Amino acid sequence: MFREFRYTAYRLETLQRYDVSYEQDEFARFLAGQSRGEFPGIADWCDTVRAAVVAGKRMHRVHVVVEPLSDYVRFECGWAYEHTVAAGEDVRLVTVSGDDWPTGLPHHDYWLFDSSRLVAMYYDEAGRFVSGELISEPEKVVQANLWRDAAVAASVPYRRYADHLQPSTP
Repeated sequence: MFREFRYTAYRLETLQRYDVSYEQDEFARFLAGQSRGEFPGIADWCDTVRAAVVAGKRMHRVHVVVEPLSDYVRFECGWAYEHTVAAGEDVRLVTVSGDDWPTGLPHHDYWLFDSSRLVAMYYDEAGRFVSGELISEPEKVVQANLWRDAAVAASVPYRRYADHLQPSTP
């Protein structure tokens, strides 16, 4: 779908921890206070983003993040989003505290391609990706568009958010 979309690819992220195999070594380095090393998974994603942007497409995401930030979200901000934003991805954040979830936003992840193709993303309790499901029911696709619009309206651009992060964030 990342090669086939014509205009926009949008992602809603809601988890505070993703257990992604290609990030494990880098996440361990981050937790140990070491410097960022080679990060092939993010490098590949940045290539995907750059290619889309050069082709005139838009890639954007909103991550609902709970403050104080989890170690994983701090890692994602400093070691992933910094680079994907530089590659051209519009990354935005909605901040919440505790159980104060934004009204009207779901507690699950999805991708929405060209505002018409919806892929629900399923994760286990540890944040490991389990599966994706292409959803074709029009009412669910429309709902995902409404969630996207609400999330974008409630969000701030990553760079603006990053300006206010603690100096200790790598």
